[in-house]
Amino acid sequence: MLRRKIMETSAKLYNLRRSPRKVRLVANLIRGMDVDQAEYQLNYTVKGSAPDILKLLKSAVANAENNYGMDKGNLFIKEIFVNEGPVLKRYLPRAFGRASLIKKRTSHIEIIVAEKIEGKGRKKVRRIETKEPEVLSAAEMTKPAKEKRKERKEPSDVKEEKEFLEEKKKSAQQKGFFKRIFRRKSM
Repeated sequence: MLRRKIMETSAKLYNLRRSPRKVRLVANLIRGMDVDQAEYQLNYTVKGSAPDILKLLKSAVANAENNYGMDKGNLFIKEIFVNEGPVLKRYLPRAFGRASLIKKRTSHIEIIVAEKIEGKGRKKVRRIETKEPEVLSAAEMTKPAKEKRKERKEPSDVKEEKEFLEEKKKSAQQKGFFKRIFRRKSM
């Protein structure tokens, strides 16, 4: 049997400082929902992990829109996983010199969003072209940095600003201003 691959994207959150048992309550609430409905549900859920899952859901939707040009209205939560992360172990002093263990649990969450109808409302994604670095010849590499700067063309505003700053430095140096301010030893 031939299977079509449905476009899907994911977002992951590691080491959330909440117990996986508490996070799963919110995750089970939105599993299988449309993205818009899930966002609405999470906005009005009073559980502590709801804002974290909402932020992760928005990240997954942004990944889908930005990387693959998917339409937000055509997305639903295909899968949501809440796994146990590392456990922080702390101790609480008890009677008769004993200590009791406190486990501070963490969670790993992964949300996978997919399209309801494949290709509906999908935008064409433009890939950003990166410029290749300039390759300098051996002669250009040996030139001092000042000569390289002179060869570059600068806008007139930048030149005027540089001239103004140079004049200001010269007048300040005549008074010994920089010597007093930038001494090696403080007084």
